[in-house]
Amino acid sequence: MKTVIFDLDGTLADTSGDLIEAANVCFRDMGAGDMLDPVSDAGTALRGGRAMLRLGLSRLNRDHDMDTLDRYYPVLLEAYAKDIDSRTVMYPRAMDAVETLKTRGYGVGIATNKPEGLAEELLKRLGVRDAFASMVGADTLPVRKPDPEHLFEAARRAGGDPAKTCLIGDSDTDRNTAKNANVPSVLVTFGPAGGDMAALTPEALLHDYADLPDLIDNLLG
Repeated sequence: MKTVIFDLDGTLADTSGDLIEAANVCFRDMGAGDMLDPVSDAGTALRGGRAMLRLGLSRLNRDHDMDTLDRYYPVLLEAYAKDIDSRTVMYPRAMDAVETLKTRGYGVGIATNKPEGLAEELLKRLGVRDAFASMVGADTLPVRKPDPEHLFEAARRAGGDPAKTCLIGDSDTDRNTAKNANVPSVLVTFGPAGGDMAALTPEALLHDYADLPDLIDNLLG
């Protein structure tokens, strides 16, 4: 079976608002107040918890304070787990595209560098977990993206041939994962870093999920 594997944060859903809030919980605990902005810092949010903490600490002139970063990373994860979906929204027509791909015979799954437990909980809260045949998180395997095995395992768990898959993502990590796996990638242009995607030279850019099924037919058909 051919498979289409999706990144989660910034690809299927805009999770930046809840991620920013979790980071600001940490900065408020430090006595610094809200150091990150939910709009202008959305791109950093989608690069993960440590990236957000690094950015906030840099604004406090504590660029090299790795002890504080390491101490607050679990605090951030705990805060995020408590408030994981208040501000998160699926991108328009994403799930319509997923269902169309399935009717055309593709297996669909998720490969995310979000911790597996948090990803599973978020997908359940959003009501979409059952739509995906596989879900491989950051700690599911000993490796994570951009290691190609992360993508291959998501394809296998979705019932597919790892050599016949396509990765849908929103970052250089996703692009490099697909390169390392020698499979095509599609990068979305509607996320916070959408304007930067063309420079990563993916096999295709996606401006609207309505276009994805035909695009996949062209890439994997």
